[in-house]
Amino acid sequence: MDKIVVTVLGVGVIGFVYWFFFGKKEAATVAANKLTVTVEGGYKPSVIRLEKDKTTTLTFLRKDSNSCLEELVFPDFKIKRYLPMNEPVNVEINPKERGKYEFHCAMNMFKGKIVVG
Repeated sequence: MDKIVVTVLGVGVIGFVYWFFFGKKEAATVAANKLTVTVEGGYKPSVIRLEKDKTTTLTFLRKDSNSCLEELVFPDFKIKRYLPMNEPVNVEINPKERGKYEFHCAMNMFKGKIVVG
């Protein structure tokens, strides 16, 4: 009986660990025409849902003095912007294709994602 309890508990712990590290899904924020992204320890929100063929203005407001977050890069859109502290920086995005597009800091340590549906 003890072996069964240990086995069941072990399988449960393995399942929890798998869910915790691999099963979590980030909630996407739907952007209409305009959305503010706070840059503080990363990007908040980090997942943004946009519509195809619709121009959206993303306003990035950097509140973190980490030098890595000084630069914002959208490689798929060929956009690179400097983010000064506490000054809003507008980035217009008009995705032509459905899919997922990453954005990140200059060193690729902090990341976000645009999901186009």
